[in-house]
Formats: sequence, structure tokens, C-alpha cells
Amino acid sequence: MLLTELDHLVVTAPDLRSGIEWVEHRLECRMQPGGRHPRMGTHNALVRIGPRSYLEVIAIDPDAAPIQRPRWFDLDSLHSDAAPRLATWVLRTNGIRDVAEKLSGRAGPVEAMTRGTLSWQITIPVDGKLPFSGLLPAIIQWDSEPHPATLLPESPVSLVQLIGFCPEASEVHQCLASVGAHGEFRFSVPEQPGGTGLRAVFRNAAGKDLLLE
Repeated sequence: MLLTELDHLVVTAPDLRSGIEWVEHRLECRMQPGGRHPRMGTHNALVRIGPRSYLEVIAIDPDAAPIQRPRWFDLDSLHSDAAPRLATWVLRTNGIRDVAEKLSGRAGPVEAMTRGTLSWQITIPVDGKLPFSGLLPAIIQWDSEPHPATLLPESPVSLVQLIGFCPEASEVHQCLASVGAHGEFRFSVPEQPGGTGLRAVFRNAAGKDLLLE
């Protein structure tokens, strides 16, 4: 049976420290060290937001060797003074090639990736851009258990809902429906021009709602 569900959220930043500070200030939590992605020249930090889900801050690793390809999550387009932002999300599956085929290449080809002892397969657009303003997720399949989120300490925040806006919102919903994706996400056409992007609503242990966008 083909399974598809939210795996993690992706915050991009011009450098890892600024991204960590941005998330920690808004979510009132502490992020955990992640690791390096040698093939992409990036590194990350993580915080758990559900039993099998997490949020990552990802940035170009200044100590990485040069790479001869576009980086994922549109990181090459970030200027040094850009603000961190919730850029996109990642959908977990147990049949990544079937899902990628159902999406007709919109999410990009499937590639093998590693970070430390972790390995997985993920879709990456050839040009490194974010399909549908980041509303269409990357697709991931972890090569082994346990899931990385279960290796992180409990955090005081949990994801409540993922909201997105882009002119092609109905097409994004059709793509997700075609692969049986389900979860607390809602996408629509922006009411004003230029109002595209993602917004995530979290709740902390005290019942306070917190926002990233």
C-alpha cells in the first residue's frame, strides 16, 4: 500500500545561525544540531514538531567543497542579507518512484542523499527551484528506521496546520490527491497579487499558537 504523509518543513536562510535564531525566537524552542549534505554543499539544524515529523533550517555550508550543480530548495538564489523563511515542505512515502511518476516530473528526479549515518532518496528539481512557490513538496523515502524525528528530543511545539498560497493552488491539490497525500494542509489562491508562500501554525505546551511564514 502506497503511503504519503508530511515528513518535515524546510526553512531556508543565508546562513545557519541566522536561521536558527529566527526559528527559536518565533517558536520559543531550542533547535538541535543536524549535519552536512556533501552532495549539496549544505548543512542544517532540526527541531521535532510531531511523532514522525520535524522542522529543519538549511543553509549553504561555507566549509563545503564546491559543487557543480544547483543546490536544492533554491538556496543559490538567496542573497547574504535575505531573511529566513518557510520555503517548502517534504512529503514522506514508501514508494518514491511511483509518487514521482504520478507527479509527472513536477517534483524533479529521484536522487540518493546522505547526512552522516542517514541515507534517503528525495526528488530534486534539476534547476534547484521550488515548484509552485514551494507548495508542491519534495518527496522523500528514508532508507531505514528509525525515523530521524524519533532521534530528536521532545520539543514544546507541534505542527497544527500548513497553509499555502499560490495562483496554481488547485493544481497543487490535484497533484497531492493523485498520490493520496493527506494531512493538515490547506492551499488556496492569494487574494492579492504577490501573496504567495507557506505559513505554518504551531501550538506549544501552554496552548499558545505560534506562526512561521
